[in-house]
Amino acid sequence: MAISQTTEVVRIRSQVLEEITKMAYENRLEKDIVNVRDIIVSEEGPRYRCCIHKEKAVLRQRINLTLSQSLKLSQEEAAAAAMAGKVEDMPLITVMPEACDQCPIDKYLVTDACRNCLAHNCIHSCPKAAIMVVQNRAYIDKSRCVECGLCKKSCQYGAIIEISRPCERVCAVKAIVAGGDRKAVIDQKKCVECGSCREACPFGAIGDSSAVVQVIQHILNGKQVYAMLAPAFAGHFGPKTKPGQIVEAIKQLGFYAVQEVAYGADIVTLNEAKEFLATVPEQRPFMTSSCCPAFVTMIEKHFSDIKDRISSTVSPMLATARLIKANNPAAVTVFIGPCIAKKAEARKHAGLVDYALTFEELTAMFTGKGIELDLVPDKGFESAASGTGNGFACAGGLVKAVQSAVAGLDPAAVVKPLNAEGIENCAEAVQQLQAGKVEANFLEGMSCYGGCIGGPGGLANVRVAKKLVDNFTQKSAAATALDNESAAIDNEKIGHWHCR
Repeated sequence: MAISQTTEVVRIRSQVLEEITKMAYENRLEKDIVNVRDIIVSEEGPRYRCCIHKEKAVLRQRINLTLSQSLKLSQEEAAAAAMAGKVEDMPLITVMPEACDQCPIDKYLVTDACRNCLAHNCIHSCPKAAIMVVQNRAYIDKSRCVECGLCKKSCQYGAIIEISRPCERVCAVKAIVAGGDRKAVIDQKKCVECGSCREACPFGAIGDSSAVVQVIQHILNGKQVYAMLAPAFAGHFGPKTKPGQIVEAIKQLGFYAVQEVAYGADIVTLNEAKEFLATVPEQRPFMTSSCCPAFVTMIEKHFSDIKDRISSTVSPMLATARLIKANNPAAVTVFIGPCIAKKAEARKHAGLVDYALTFEELTAMFTGKGIELDLVPDKGFESAASGTGNGFACAGGLVKAVQSAVAGLDPAAVVKPLNAEGIENCAEAVQQLQAGKVEANFLEGMSCYGGCIGGPGGLANVRVAKKLVDNFTQKSAAATALDNESAAIDNEKIGHWHCR
């Protein structure tokens, strides 16, 4: 069960998650929460920070975030709140101030490559007269610099370099900036909650809140907790692990039942195809997918003038949850996948999707409960979803599913697809469609490269995950959503699927 890049940041995050889930399952979280620090912090001396006190402060904030509690609470207060089922009303993606303190803040720097040339193009190009010569080389006065970058562009030696924080660099929507105290600040009005910044921070200073303890409490309290397993699950637990072992292991955690979100993807496919046929091009020139919450949020926040182009069909996660709640109103629904943005979508639809966890958190639950996947019996598993439904996990899979459904419903209709991976590419694709530079009438947008299998909460390399998912889709009994008779029946039984 190898994580794609097992850095020290990932190890620490996993260790904290594993220890907290173990304590929660053994019902000793409130009593022993202070002992978590012994995993990371050594009284013999600091391992990662300047001093032990700093390491303890960082760990306390990491623990509170893992418990979905305010970073200001003590560990004991945070543990008590989590055990009581409370989830703090706070941003999903959070900067831990104690951990964010070692990134440079000067955006442009003059290097030793400066020759103090006679042309002084850098000085002449600066609109604020922020550059001067000091000790035979150019010097940038930070009090005047407005970080326009003209000096860098004008230097013929390339002696001026641009430095950006890793979190800033990966944020395609420019939602992260350096605050006055050198700490990173996330602008929630711009953030699409994709989780890229969390993965980019080399100090692990950005994290996502977790509801793993709250889910465990529901299980221990005897609630009927349903695991809604994302289509990507077949690709993230190693080539030797069978899908049946994963499903059985989830049941051993105490989940009441496991429902494939790929089955919900079949229902979404049927409805999205009908919506496309009914609205494109008569009512709108193109339609976009609605399955990736980060992509949908990007359009809502940064391209609000075309919000009407987003498919009104719910995502596969919401379709699956709606089906479960219709059959069992007492159910507690928990999405499990590689996506962090799904946590935000779950919050928007509280009461329909109660919680969302990542594969990383699921793995921590296995460890906390003492379950070894390799030793779990394979009781056999046959997917209830079609091949195209399971293919939703990979980039281009959604388009393929909708195309096949449209062709089956109306052979004369033509889907001209365009798919984009990564928020930056998604934004560019939207701009091209708006400007009429590409001939397409259906856009599949995925915030992660590779599609859902590339999510920040995943466990495997994207290429490995894709191969495993592709192998799994080929074993599906039904080829497409139109071939899945039970999905068609449930689609008609539940009825209205159009809302977000």
